Amino acid sequence: MRILVATAVPAERDAVARAFPGPFTEVPLPTASLHRHAASGPVYDLLAAGVGPALAAASTAAALTAGVLGGAPYDLVVSAGIAGGFPPGAPLGSLVLAEAITAADLGAETPAGFVPVTDLGFGTVTHHPPKALVDLVAAATGARTGTVLTVSTVTGSAERAAELRTRHPDALAEAMEGFGVAEAAAAHTTPVLELRAVSNPVGPRDRAAWRIGDALTALTGAFGKLTPVLQSWDRHEPDEPQEQHERHER
Repeated sequence: MRILVATAVPAERDAVARAFPGPFTEVPLPTASLHRHAASGPVYDLLAAGVGPALAAASTAAALTAGVLGGAPYDLVVSAGIAGGFPPGAPLGSLVLAEAITAADLGAETPAGFVPVTDLGFGTVTHHPPKALVDLVAAATGARTGTVLTVSTVTGSAERAAELRTRHPDALAEAMEGFGVAEAAAAHTTPVLELRAVSNPVGPRDRAAWRIGDALTALTGAFGKLTPVLQSWDRHEPDEPQEQHERHER
């Protein structure tokens, strides 16, 4: 099994890498490089894909294409890193696993409020990871499951946090890359997961209250439990059908 793990920054990539024994092999790509870990059974290629949905999508798509052209396509893509958590559902240091990966600000502002791009007749705003795999990973890691929002601008006020929770009552966390990674994976018909460790609450920015180190440690622990799950998962087993975009974004 070959797994591509896309993080935003090298610190997140290195936290994931600490879950795997032995050194890595550096695999150059045109605009980045992969850190390949192959000692634990599955091959994990770790990519610091960049910050934000656009760069994350471009970098992930490049890595996926390189895999196909090299005759070694990926079986799974994982968007991973730290995130803001919506209290009380996702406290500091907890793990969040996406049942839905949703672009929270892809759409239009109108006098009646925000309208998602799907209601304008375009594209999609949500990708659903395979439910069977989500259930397996959640059981193994203790992660809470729900919606993980992708935003281009990180929330910095109580008002914005409340607005997002009103439009997305199942949201547990927000980050900046998941939807971009999922779009790239969907273009290659490759299953996707999003796994996040909560470093701060969503709302007013208070850097003194952030627990980035604790979140990175939690991320390492989660990936340490992932390999047995992936070895037991059959990606070709039919999954339960799910709707492709949100129904309550108004």
